[in-house]
Amino acid sequence: MTREPVTTHPAPVEGAVAAPATIELGLISHTNVGKTTLARTLLREDIGEVGDRAHVTEVAERHLLIESPHGDRLMLWDTPGFGDSARLLKRLKQSENPLGWILTQVWDRFTDRPFWCSQQALRNAREDSHVILYVVNAGEEPASAAYVEAEMQILGWIGKPIVLLLNQLGPPRDSERVQADVAQWRAHLASFPLVRAVLPFDAFARCWVQEGVLLAHVQPLLPPELQPAYARLREAWRVRNLEVFQRSMEALARQLAVVATDRELLAPRDLREKARAWLASLLPGGRSDDVELQRAQRSLASRLDAQIRAATEELVRLHGLVGRATEEVLSGMGREFAVRRPADADKASVVGGVLSGALGGLAADLAAGGLTFGAGALLGGVLGAFGARGLAQAYNLARGAEQGSVRWSAEFLNARFAAALVRYLAVAHFGRGRGEFVAGAAPRHWEEKIAAATSRRRDALEDVWAEASEGASAEHVAERLAPLIASAAREVLIELYPESADVFAPLPAAHSRDGSQPGA
Repeated sequence: MTREPVTTHPAPVEGAVAAPATIELGLISHTNVGKTTLARTLLREDIGEVGDRAHVTEVAERHLLIESPHGDRLMLWDTPGFGDSARLLKRLKQSENPLGWILTQVWDRFTDRPFWCSQQALRNAREDSHVILYVVNAGEEPASAAYVEAEMQILGWIGKPIVLLLNQLGPPRDSERVQADVAQWRAHLASFPLVRAVLPFDAFARCWVQEGVLLAHVQPLLPPELQPAYARLREAWRVRNLEVFQRSMEALARQLAVVATDRELLAPRDLREKARAWLASLLPGGRSDDVELQRAQRSLASRLDAQIRAATEELVRLHGLVGRATEEVLSGMGREFAVRRPADADKASVVGGVLSGALGGLAADLAAGGLTFGAGALLGGVLGAFGARGLAQAYNLARGAEQGSVRWSAEFLNARFAAALVRYLAVAHFGRGRGEFVAGAAPRHWEEKIAAATSRRRDALEDVWAEASEGASAEHVAERLAPLIASAAREVLIELYPESADVFAPLPAAHSRDGSQPGA
């Protein structure tokens, strides 16, 4: 595959914009380290072939990563993996003209294909790449991966700057553990000056903000004549991803607003039913089987399920992924923020049946006086119901209220706010190379940071929930929620990835749909 040459131009006249440029990144690794999987994540499309065998990629393939409005292009090369690195290094050292020798070994394509694939990787690095992205398996100890040192020496013949990417890190981990891996690899390769940066970048679990960090590390490695074009490309990447971020926050705000304003009216009961409920509530351990209340609760629960599924599917689509928000996913989402305390017997009880792990915490909002009994955020596999329903019914009877309604409690809505942030992080970290989106358990350090971010916004959230309970429209509640959930998500992402703070710098007004900062 031929490379389109980068054309340089004389210094432009003052006020003129230079002609568009094309910048090439070469993605290189030892064979079967996950290079093509990482390329799929970066490109957000299923390119190439992946498999658990050596030399799945046999020829270099060139793909568009970013294009600026000015016409600049950032290209990514997915290259064949290095195979017998030690043999290739030995052959290079024996040749009087190593690079010329590489160009002459056409017959190896037919007689020794793995060796030929290694030559193709080297040839791409030499001819097509401005910067090398070299991928290693972080699950290996640096000292035991002997091929890495040989391949560093091979790339030394080329002389292109290298950014080392630590792949196969496993599920997202806290910063201290990740930085320990980075420091270990940096120390191991300290004798290779062409390695300019070592970054964690897992094909399965990287977050999109880490792509911005990678692009920032590449910029100083490019020649001066390419700097203006690359700056435009980085800004194009930032505009694109902040647009996705803003739309994601709006989707979550709409979902929460619909849930917060939802309610189900209770059909009036006759005098016999009211008397039976009153007597049952006064007996020790007494409870009545209020079929109407259970119906109302189930109706709310069913609509909540639909809202969560729709919002999750929209997040998946916005992030260039595939998959569906199945019951399994929703159940997993609920468990991630299970409250670790026993339910208050006066406030919560089981109404029967497992509906979804995302459900729980109903409150009775009585028409007479607006008395509300919170149920708590019981985000487990069983629907948490309003346990003091006998007392609520007695209050209705005593006040003469003919009809009540059931809605979600403020406590539960706070938990749904946190759960929405968990779902966002799950999607934002899901690499395209992993296949269809399926949410796993949230890491503990995510939970802690999200809980803290939610707590800092508790007063503002309580005001929003109060407006919802007083009859505010879902559109109004969504407008109030959008900046709250966006600021919380931005805060959590920066805490998880401090180097990504620049990604969230305000955009020029021309790039924002309403002139405001996305996620502000």
